[in-house]
Amino acid sequence: MMKSFSLKDKLLKFAAAGAVMFLLHGCATGPGANPVDPMEPLNRAVFNFNDGLDRALIRPVAVVYDRAVPDLIQTGVGNFFGNISDVWSVANNLLQFKPKEAIETFMRVSVNTVFGLAGLVDLGSEIRLARNKQDFGQTLGVWGINAGPYVVLPILGPSSLRDAVGTVVDTQADLVNNLRNVPTRNSLATTRIVDRRAELLETTDALDKAALDKYTFTRDVYLHRRASSIGKQPEVKEERFDLPAPVVK
Repeated sequence: MMKSFSLKDKLLKFAAAGAVMFLLHGCATGPGANPVDPMEPLNRAVFNFNDGLDRALIRPVAVVYDRAVPDLIQTGVGNFFGNISDVWSVANNLLQFKPKEAIETFMRVSVNTVFGLAGLVDLGSEIRLARNKQDFGQTLGVWGINAGPYVVLPILGPSSLRDAVGTVVDTQADLVNNLRNVPTRNSLATTRIVDRRAELLETTDALDKAALDKYTFTRDVYLHRRASSIGKQPEVKEERFDLPAPVVK
């Protein structure tokens, strides 16, 4: 019997192949290289590929979705997928020895699933049950595993060697990815990608208009956000930039 693969499985395999390519390629360091980004030339090439794919396909679809789908429905879709990710956050909070956060997130999932129409309505936030979002890359960081060099994965984007390993585990644990009905699984995975991209339209459009190096800015924001999520600070050699606020129409 032939095994079926979801859209996310295929993207992950492509990204994993990219990670192997990084390891085989080796480090392209130089006197002025950032110590956290020793493979910058290759990373930039993958970044440009991802950016081109986004401009040609993903962003246009997200724009149509954002314009065609009412805000109320978009909010419900975002809540639904957020509730699904909260299930895995419960496990990661437990793995990080955070029982309070795990219990709170479990209560949030329970309330939203039972009383919030399978998560379409975020009742958990209404009753002040915080979302303690955690993934396996963060869990590895809490366990003391260093992030390793910064890498840009094909399609999946900014990562590190540690977070790339975490992504493999996250994908296997993802509830959508474990659905047996292939059309439903792929439809949900595609909808989640488009919905998340639509949420970032204003931010990425503002970044496109700013006079700065998109690659450097994206890398530095990612590294600081990931480091702060486990209570650490990365070594970033580049100058810091602030993203301009989106223009309110």
